[in-house]
Amino acid sequence: MIFVESEFAPLQKVVLAESEFGYPEEVRKEDLRFLERSAITDSIRNRGKDYSEAHPDLQLRWECERKKLKEVLEKYGVEVLLPGKLTSAEKRLSPKDGYSNFFTRDPFFVIGNFVIEGALRFLHRRNEILPLRNILLKEVSFGDCVYVSVPKPDMVSNDGLIGENSLFIEGGDVLVLGKQIFVGNSGLATNDSGIQWLYNLLAPSGYSVETVRLHPDILHLDCALGLVKENLMVVCEDAFLDGIPDKLANWKRISVTLEEARELAVNGLPVSEEVYITDPAFEHIGKQIEEEGIRVEYIDFTVSRSFGGSFRCSTQAFIRHEV
Repeated sequence: MIFVESEFAPLQKVVLAESEFGYPEEVRKEDLRFLERSAITDSIRNRGKDYSEAHPDLQLRWECERKKLKEVLEKYGVEVLLPGKLTSAEKRLSPKDGYSNFFTRDPFFVIGNFVIEGALRFLHRRNEILPLRNILLKEVSFGDCVYVSVPKPDMVSNDGLIGENSLFIEGGDVLVLGKQIFVGNSGLATNDSGIQWLYNLLAPSGYSVETVRLHPDILHLDCALGLVKENLMVVCEDAFLDGIPDKLANWKRISVTLEEARELAVNGLPVSEEVYITDPAFEHIGKQIEEEGIRVEYIDFTVSRSFGGSFRCSTQAFIRHEV
C-alpha cells in the first residue's frame, strides 16, 4: 500500500536519506543564497571535492545524525527504507555540476496514492532520483498507486542559465492536507509551470492545488511552514508574500523569525499528532509544541542543516494515514 493523507497522519513507512555530496566545480553564489554564508564559502573553497574528502570528521557526524533519526523513527514503529549509494559512474555524470544523495524529500513525493518523480532545479541534484529508483520500483509494484514523472528539465544554456521553459517541482515545496495541496514558489526550486503540471495531474481526482509565493531567500515551503497536527502549525509569517493561506488562517501558530526559518527551525518532522522530531537548537519551539500535548524528540542535526535541509527534507513517506 502507498498513501499519504497529510503531513501529520501516523507515519508508517518512510525513505530516509543517505549522506553523500560532491561539490560542484562551478559555483553560482546567487543559487546558494538560502545557505549560511559559511556554507557558501565552503562550497567555493572545496570545488570539485567529495564532502568526505573535504570534511572527514563532519562526514562521520552527518552519517550519525541520520542513523539517530532512523533509531527514533523505528522506536515508534516506522518502517525505514534506505536508498542505495551513488555509483562511481553516477558521480562522474557531470563533474562540473557535482552530485548529491542527501535529501529524499525533493526527488520524489507522494500525495494520496500518487507517487511523483519531481524535477529539480539545481544541477548537482538533477540525478538524485537514481539511487532511489530501486525502492520506488519495488514499492509501486506492491501498491495500488499512480506512478508518474515530471518531464526532464531542459539542458543548461551556454551562458549557464537554467531554462525557464522547464517544469520544476520539488517535494520540499509540496505540503499535503487531505485533498488540499499547498505548493511553494520562491524562485529557487518549484516554478509556476511545475505547479500547473501538478494541478492538471491531481484536479481530476478532486484535489485542490494552491500556489504559495515565498520570500526569495527561502528554498522550499517546508522551510517556512510545518503542519504539526490538526489546527497547529510552526510558521514564519515573514516568508509569505501574500500572507498565510486562507485555509490555515485560523490555525494556532508557533511563530519563528525569517532567520530561524533559514536555519531550518520549521523543518521538524511529525511522526504522528502525538510525536514530533526537531533539533535541540530549537528547544524553545519544542517547548511550545509540548504545551500542546505532543511528545518532542530532539536530535542534533547540525551537519544536515548546513546543507539547507533538516528532518522533513531527509525523509519521504510512502505510508502516512490513520491506522
